[in-house]
Amino acid sequence: MDHLKDPDLCRSMPELRDAIDALDRDLVHLLAHRARFIDRAVVLKRENGWPARIPSRVEDVVANVRETAQHKGLDPDLIERLWRDLIDWSIAREAQSIDLE
Repeated sequence: MDHLKDPDLCRSMPELRDAIDALDRDLVHLLAHRARFIDRAVVLKRENGWPARIPSRVEDVVANVRETAQHKGLDPDLIERLWRDLIDWSIAREAQSIDLE
């Protein structure tokens, strides 16, 4: 992600759109990498007999992303909604694999 471009340097809509498309690819790459950590969590949770959903961890993750969003000037409520969807998807993925929920 060293190629992050300053939006103020975009001089045309095609240039701006190209930069957004590149950023979207980076976001998908990061989400795929995050999913690999979820896959690893399945192994560790199965070994420890832990459920897929650990409510205190869910709330910690949400609090962390809300704080980060606020520091970056993003709407924390939007980020929370996005992350709760991401967390629910991740927990469903885990639960399907560890069969504990």
